[in-house]
Amino acid sequence: MRYGTGVALCLAAGTIWSLMGLGLRQIEAASVWQILFWRSVGMIPVLLGFMWWTSRGRPLAALRAVGLAGIAGGLGLVLAFAGAIYAFQTTTVANAVLLFAASPFVAAVLGWLILRESVRPMTWIAIAIAVFGMYLMVSDGLQTGAFAGNMAALLSAAGFGIFSVALRWGRLGDMMPVAFLGSVFSTLFAGAVLIFRGEPIPALPQDMAVAFAIGFFVVALGMVLFTLGSRVVPAAELTLLSLVEVLLGPIWVWLALGETASRNTLIGGGVLLAGVVFNAAMGARRPRNTGVAETS
Repeated sequence: MRYGTGVALCLAAGTIWSLMGLGLRQIEAASVWQILFWRSVGMIPVLLGFMWWTSRGRPLAALRAVGLAGIAGGLGLVLAFAGAIYAFQTTTVANAVLLFAASPFVAAVLGWLILRESVRPMTWIAIAIAVFGMYLMVSDGLQTGAFAGNMAALLSAAGFGIFSVALRWGRLGDMMPVAFLGSVFSTLFAGAVLIFRGEPIPALPQDMAVAFAIGFFVVALGMVLFTLGSRVVPAAELTLLSLVEVLLGPIWVWLALGETASRNTLIGGGVLLAGVVFNAAMGARRPRNTGVAETS
């Protein structure tokens, strides 16, 4: 695969993922756990099919290869998936997707704490910038009643950070088996929560169809494209390319539903994105193969 093709695949993945908030706005009555269940069910066939293809018909061997790191990453995705859905349901799409951009910094801190990976001084500066931006956005939620949704978005970012650290912990080159485990764990967890709460697993037919389609076409298909593209695109550049989702998400709901962002969201989101771009730009300038394990 050529570099240009990898960039195009990653951009396509980010564009597809940016439709998530708009899709969830089409759900009428389903609860967070019903949405998580049916969205995760929709992810399973796509991820399983792709994993079957990449493993040459040996998906069980691919799953066994990820070990405990894969299980930890899959559980991290449960937190990421559930937090994202709750955030989209309780705060603005702009708030949610901009706070999701904090995941690279969460991964950096967790990698430093758990894996003892060194963090570049420039990354600490970028983290400080991002934390200030997140503070501006979250403080706005105190006034608009969206504080819980903002916290859910940060928990979702933490879940993706755990997923990233698990990949590094297990030295996993292929994230698809871990993503598949995340979809299976999310299905089982959401089903268990629904049973415990006495809620029915089936929702309105339209809501189930929308949630399934989001999992099948948006989350899973985007992950397949991103996985393919990430094989030839450096990690620092992947961070920049992933901003397509952050930038387009609020635009779709603004064009289709007229949902606008508050002043603090725009300012805080701009500060957060500046931190992400700064970190990615510094990472892209770092010499390759230095022999030092650092977190981008």
